[in-house]
Amino acid sequence: MNTIHISIYVLGLLVFLALVFDFMNGFHDSANAIATVVSTGVLKPQTAVAMAAFFNFLAIFVVSMKVAGTIGKDTIHPDVVDHYVIFGALVGAIVWNVITWYYGIPSSSSHALVGGLVGAAVAKAGTGSLVAAGLWKIVAFIVVAPLLGFVLGSIIMLIVSWIFVRSTPRKVDTWFRRLQLVSAASYSLGHGGNDAQKTMGIIWMLLIAGGYTNAADAHPPLWVIISCYAAISFGTLFGGWRIVKTMGQKITKLKPVGGFCAETGGAITLLMASHWGIPVSTTHTITGAIVGVGASQKASAVRWGVAGNIVWAWIFTIPAAAFMSAIAWWIGTKIL
Repeated sequence: MNTIHISIYVLGLLVFLALVFDFMNGFHDSANAIATVVSTGVLKPQTAVAMAAFFNFLAIFVVSMKVAGTIGKDTIHPDVVDHYVIFGALVGAIVWNVITWYYGIPSSSSHALVGGLVGAAVAKAGTGSLVAAGLWKIVAFIVVAPLLGFVLGSIIMLIVSWIFVRSTPRKVDTWFRRLQLVSAASYSLGHGGNDAQKTMGIIWMLLIAGGYTNAADAHPPLWVIISCYAAISFGTLFGGWRIVKTMGQKITKLKPVGGFCAETGGAITLLMASHWGIPVSTTHTITGAIVGVGASQKASAVRWGVAGNIVWAWIFTIPAAAFMSAIAWWIGTKIL
């Protein structure tokens, strides 16, 4: 790819902006990690977010860097990347995140970022700037991730129900109040491992374009990895409380056993996706798992109207963020 000149000041501004997005990602998506464990009464909100933030960061030692590579190299062509494109992508994603957070809509920060990249790249160089194979994989998992979460959540719920069929409700509740601590930690590990890497991919893309690092490197510089995991962990620590109620109680009423099954199904999905290098939406994944747990008991246990509204937010996220990022790209060309 062609190396472009990016001043150290502009580079610093964009890295800061990327870390702001990463912080907001944790802030926005913390609800996904803690909603079930808080709504079932297993942990108090402050304790839950502290645990989630810790395991977000712990993922640095567990999850490979494949997702960062997908975002950094397989979404838009490297020759299109410059500071204007990165600025547009980040601003578009941040604006959409703020809007959906304000209205309590559990949309995907991941897809907002992908939409931001698409919008800025197309605004600069047209649709030929997109890497179709990588984007189709991401788009396919808009359907696959929640479906996999749904299937795993419902299967685990059915297996658990069969194993504990002769146990008293009180005994089941006692057991799964403890086990939900494990499932919530596992989900937070998967959340940090998949989502922090998306911002790593953006910064890595920027560093390669500016000639600050080598495109042949297997993973981003260490300072990028640590700063991105730290930013998403701090974001989780502050929590997106507006979305917790939607995720934890409005879709379906959860007990500790249901919370355990939803979190376990979601965690398995996220860790599998990270292993394959696929950037998926943690929001989509846990929503699918929660719906699966509710539907495995009875279809009427799920408030399908609420779930349907969430799905519409998913559908609009990429095009909405793309539109905003195209405008931000144009603004960036005037002010940077």
